[in-house]
Amino acid sequence: MEKEYANVQQKVLHPMSGILMLIILILASIASVLGFVVGLATMHIGVVIICVLLWCILPFLFAGLRSVRPNEALVLTLFGKYHGTIMKPGYFFVNPFARYNNPAYEAQQAGETTETAETLSGGKIKLSSKSKTATNRVRKTVSLKRSTLDNGTQKVNDALGNPVIIGAVVLWHVEDPTKAVFNVENYIEFLSIQTDSTIRNTARLYPYDVFDDEEEENDGKAEQTLRGSSQEIAAKMKVELAEKVAFAGLVIEEVRITHLSYAEEIAAAMLQRQQASAIIAARTKIVDGAVSMVKMAIDKLNEDDIVNLDEERKAQMVSNLLVVLCGSKDAQPIVNSGSVY
Repeated sequence: MEKEYANVQQKVLHPMSGILMLIILILASIASVLGFVVGLATMHIGVVIICVLLWCILPFLFAGLRSVRPNEALVLTLFGKYHGTIMKPGYFFVNPFARYNNPAYEAQQAGETTETAETLSGGKIKLSSKSKTATNRVRKTVSLKRSTLDNGTQKVNDALGNPVIIGAVVLWHVEDPTKAVFNVENYIEFLSIQTDSTIRNTARLYPYDVFDDEEEENDGKAEQTLRGSSQEIAAKMKVELAEKVAFAGLVIEEVRITHLSYAEEIAAAMLQRQQASAIIAARTKIVDGAVSMVKMAIDKLNEDDIVNLDEERKAQMVSNLLVVLCGSKDAQPIVNSGSVY
């Protein structure tokens, strides 16, 4: 069955103008009415029968009038077989027995029917997250416009096993409407599920963030993280997702991460860890600066011969300066009015 669907090749139809056919059908309707009246008046039974037959046939012919808007395609089947696809916009006349095919539209109609039945029976309607992402109503034709899929957020485990909340937006469009209709059951739902799978599979390969005590470098390049390398990871998501949905005639133009955070159960602990890392980094910078300032002060005193200090006094001076420079509060100096020695 899969090979049969895969072998369906798109055939572009070039049907006749619908405006011309509409004029012909209107004139035929008027002529049938006049012929019926004349036939009755002149008692020509043959003319009356022909007019009655025309009245029976004309409604079926009117059913063959189809309109296609810009950036849309109409996929048709005839008696269960693929008939062709109309790719250009306009008003056309096709075989009246040809049936349009758009699984997304049929699924939408089935969903609305179910919701109406539940509402009439007093039931409660529960909309899934996937349903909430659809903002535009699906038409009978297959849209070729660029569309945005916001699949909401989902909880995944990163490379370190930490639960992470991540969400992404996908910019996509239908390139081959025939494949979109016949190769998958519902191409919009198919894209949504494949997006979830791609986000989950890609996010678990990278840590949310790398702290200073865990940072590792390979060939001079820092490890990629979800927070620090979101664009590079989103590009990998795009490549993987494009491969999965190419079978359905879909093209992925862009994938962008829109939401990224730790899950609630570990968010507080990770925040404390980040704060601790920031405090340690700040203290390290303060100590490095204080040591350089003390060294500069001692070298300056020795160069200008302002005062000669032995090793014990130098150690005391270094200790006092480090306390003043590294302390988190203002130091209270004590002035020694006696001899230094």
